[in-house]
Amino acid sequence: MLRGRTRCGRGPGAVGDDPLDAAQERRVRAVLALGGVPQADLPDGVQQVRLRLLERAASGREAPRDVSAWAAVVASNLAMDWHRAKRRQERLGERLAALGPAETPSGEETSVLSLAVARGLDALPDAQRQVVVLRFYADLPVRSIAEQLGVPEGTVKSRLHTAVRALRARLHEDEVV
Repeated sequence: MLRGRTRCGRGPGAVGDDPLDAAQERRVRAVLALGGVPQADLPDGVQQVRLRLLERAASGREAPRDVSAWAAVVASNLAMDWHRAKRRQERLGERLAALGPAETPSGEETSVLSLAVARGLDALPDAQRQVVVLRFYADLPVRSIAEQLGVPEGTVKSRLHTAVRALRARLHEDEVV
């Protein structure tokens, strides 16, 4: 796998180059992980983002204005797709024990808080989880999230407000904060 720092669609040689630089790849991995995708599936998710970026260039469409933001939104959508597939498996009775939440490895407060937040994110509806991850982890502004998702800014703000309120209540309920 090549690690060149190129923009997708730069020319005929661009197809062989990696369309994601190292920082963008880390961001994509983090968005997928915060979206609830298991660690073992993260490399596949990163490859899916790369593939979609390369397909976009191969189809003649121009590269996104902000590749990093575009990749974060695609990763967030992949995480939502992963959750939908997981729910379908659960409904069919094929739930795997490995998908269950891991136990806390230590008694450190940060580990407890991290696990509680991860569980809280997991419990949110897909649309709310997506905007929380894009806003607070991927650090995208509300306007950019709205543009990328094709929804009004007010919708993004409403989803954020509802999600943060639910997370806060969950953390108080679990007596983490």
